[in-house]
This record gives sequence, C-alpha cells and structure tokens, in this order.
Amino acid sequence: MKIYVVRHAHAGSRSAWKDADALRPLSNKGQRQAAAVADELAEAGVARLLSSPATRCEQTLDPLARRLDIKITPDLRLAEGSRGNDALMLLDELAGKGATAAVCSHGDVIPELLGLLRLDGVTFHDDFTWPKGSVWAVSGTGKRWTDARLILPTLAAVERPA
Repeated sequence: MKIYVVRHAHAGSRSAWKDADALRPLSNKGQRQAAAVADELAEAGVARLLSSPATRCEQTLDPLARRLDIKITPDLRLAEGSRGNDALMLLDELAGKGATAAVCSHGDVIPELLGLLRLDGVTFHDDFTWPKGSVWAVSGTGKRWTDARLILPTLAAVERPA
C-alpha cells in the first residue's frame, strides 16, 4: 500500500493576493512544479486523487488528474488549518480501500501528519522536510505504515523559464 502526500506547489505571495486565500492560484513556477509532480507520479499506479479544497492544491494535482483521467475529490481533512490526526485518519481510510492514492495539502498539515507517522514508528529515509511541490511516498502493509521517502520535483522542470 502506498499513499503519495503532496505539498501544494508555489502559489506566490499570500500578502500580495487580495482575494480569499483559498482561491490563490499557482504561480508560473508552481505550474511547472505541478507538471513535475505529474511526471513523477504518472506511472506510480495512482488510482485516487484527494485534495484540500484550496485552489492551489487542486491545481497542483490537476496535471496528474488530466494525465490519468481521474477526478480530484476535495477533502476538508487536507485543508489548511486541519489537524494532522484528521489527515492520518484519511490515509488510514485510503489504505483500507487498497487503492494507491495521491493527496495534496498544506505546509501546516503535512509536518503534523509526518510527525504523527514518525511517532508511530514509520522509518523516514530522507530529511524531514516538505518544500512546495514535494511528495512524500508513504508505504505500509495495509494495517500499518512502515516507510516514508521524499520525492522532489525534477530541477529541470521547475527551473525552466515560463
């Protein structure tokens, strides 16, 4: 069983955005990061996509959704300000259904979720970090999570001019 935990891609300055923060879209750099996430996960067997309802999270998964022809399901347990425990319950539910999934969330939820996994004995094979556009591949037996590996977007895809 594997779940891919994606931190939303770059969305520009929160303070410069004048509308509701949940509507803040990806920047050009973020769109390139989202394409890199799709490149990384296109052959990973992902069958379900769930996202925070924030525009920037849904846009991060959109290139993968289009490539795999899968709808993105919004889930409030991934929303900014949600508790890590709620996100962990979602991962456990997905594991119980047996489908490989990718979920997209925020910089406050992901470290709390990863911290809970670490406390539960999950082995982290990489630095404990979650930059924008990064992916944590969390693996388990179906009954318990065991390993986590960090996947970073390909530098060439991210640094290419707009």
